[in-house]
Amino acid sequence: MALKPQPLQPGDYYLTPEGFMVFTEQYHLRRGFCCKSGCRHCPWGFANGKPAPPKPPTIG
Repeated sequence: MALKPQPLQPGDYYLTPEGFMVFTEQYHLRRGFCCKSGCRHCPWGFANGKPAPPKPPTIG
């Protein structure tokens, strides 16, 4: 099944002083997958072509 484009919502991005659009963690989580592009706010920890190391399990 093809993904359906979703309209941007408030808080999905911000503009840098240079005029670049930067997607926020909110946007990435709503999209639901990692594009493996090293996005600045990637909630999956993908950066510089490598996934983040696994997080230790939480106790409690």
